[in-house]
Amino acid sequence: MFKSRSSTLVLVLAALAALAPFAIDTYLPAFHIMAAAFGTDELAIQQSLTLYLLPYALMTLCHGAISDAIGRITTIKWGLAIFMLASVGCAFAPNVQTLWLFRALQGMSGGAGNTVARAMVRDLFSGAQAQRVMATVQLLFGIAPAIAPILGGILLGIHWQAIFIFLALYAAIALWMAVRYLPETMPAEKRIAFSIQGIVQTYGKMLKHKVFLGLIICLGLNFSAFFIYVLASPVFLVKHLHLNSQQFGYLFVPTVTGMMLGSWISRHTAGKIAPTRVLRWAFAWMLIIASANVGLQWWMSMSAHSAWWLSILPIALFNVGMATAMPILSIAALDCYPTLRGTAASAQAFMQMLCSTLCSALIVPLVWHSTLTLAMAMLAMIILSTLLLWFSRQPTTS
Repeated sequence: MFKSRSSTLVLVLAALAALAPFAIDTYLPAFHIMAAAFGTDELAIQQSLTLYLLPYALMTLCHGAISDAIGRITTIKWGLAIFMLASVGCAFAPNVQTLWLFRALQGMSGGAGNTVARAMVRDLFSGAQAQRVMATVQLLFGIAPAIAPILGGILLGIHWQAIFIFLALYAAIALWMAVRYLPETMPAEKRIAFSIQGIVQTYGKMLKHKVFLGLIICLGLNFSAFFIYVLASPVFLVKHLHLNSQQFGYLFVPTVTGMMLGSWISRHTAGKIAPTRVLRWAFAWMLIIASANVGLQWWMSMSAHSAWWLSILPIALFNVGMATAMPILSIAALDCYPTLRGTAASAQAFMQMLCSTLCSALIVPLVWHSTLTLAMAMLAMIILSTLLLWFSRQPTTS
């Protein structure tokens, strides 16, 4: 009975965490159709992604602190309710400027479920079990980027508006599941009064915590090393690999399979192999694969050899190491602040989305013109992440 209840909790937490990748990836195949519908270019639609990511990143700084003050479930209720309304607004936007507005509103509210879900994992579980649960959540979370663009391509066959109606329905179901199955893990006697001054002071202390800061930046860089390909996928797949909007699964299915394998490794090594040892192997693997990817893309550009799977396979292999390391880094970061897990989860989610936002706005437009420059960006990020982890301190979990 307990095992069944635990499985249900993990499923609901994963559904909350997966809302963000669904909101990002489902409409990627529709960029050109939406550009035509609004009488604009694909860059304007790309900007709607940035306008989602930036408010998402900024609001994640508050979601955790809000959940520490008013409770986890109430925060989820408000966040998902606003997200539903914003999704309907996107579906019926009369112009691209209105789309930008409602995408920003989606971003402001969409991070509530993801941030609170991270905190609740550590509220409900401890030790090796927490690592296993976090790995399972990451496993199910990782399926979303594979399903989302494929589903988006199918919904595009109905109309691009159907994509945003789907997002509204997904949020509604996730809200019902959270209210129905999740316990309130922040009781009234443990709540901390919400104040902007208190948040600023808390984050000021966190910025001075070398280990915590290093861990969350590593998380953001590792994820962004893969995420640049997600953000660049309309160009990477269609222009470089000569695939079409219905073939986005050629990228997302293999890469998410790699994430699932990495999550499985992290889950099954929990309590058996020291987390620091697993991290060393994971980071070594990512460095090797990213370096090989640069060499492979250089060889193909010089030899005029072209094979779409040779550009996608290294990304999938990289994700094995990335997903192996993520639960360990995440749990270790949350353990730096055991009495402020909501706020710590906010800082963690913020850093991940800040890295993603910077990639969307600055890095991707600079490197998406060739598969080689994309590969070089991936390598640069994992090198920086490895150096940062080395100079801060490799974490251990309780």
